[in-house]
Amino acid sequence: MSRSGELGADMRRRQFITVACGAVVWPLTATGQQQLPVIGFLHVAAAGPSVGLVDAFRRGLEEIGYTERQNVAIEFRWAEGDYGRIPALVAELVDLPVAVLVTGGGEGTAFAAKAATTTIPIVCNVGTDPVKTGLVASLRTRWQRYRHKHSHI
Repeated sequence: MSRSGELGADMRRRQFITVACGAVVWPLTATGQQQLPVIGFLHVAAAGPSVGLVDAFRRGLEEIGYTERQNVAIEFRWAEGDYGRIPALVAELVDLPVAVLVTGGGEGTAFAAKAATTTIPIVCNVGTDPVKTGLVASLRTRWQRYRHKHSHI
């Protein structure tokens, strides 16, 4: 790849990161409340092995001006590998309430979040096509309630 091609790829990567972080933060700025806005973070894994993931998530928020316990709160829920726990965990987050739900660990957490609320924005990371699986109706809607990171392995 040429140097200009590498620069273009770097620029697209930065733009993607900016858009993804903006999808998480947009509902936080829209709350208009005095108390800290809350991000609900739900993952199927256990907390211990996910330390690197959580650190990266916090760094990403800090890069765009959000620091935990200063201007945003994060409520974590971990299913400890038990998909059966996910519906109850997402219900806990919805009841808090949270300004946005971030789900990880595949379609199971994303579908549980979708089933639990029709009003809270959801940011999910799935490895399949979210349209084909029925998670979203279309990728064309700019401000749809679901934001996703779609990756192919």
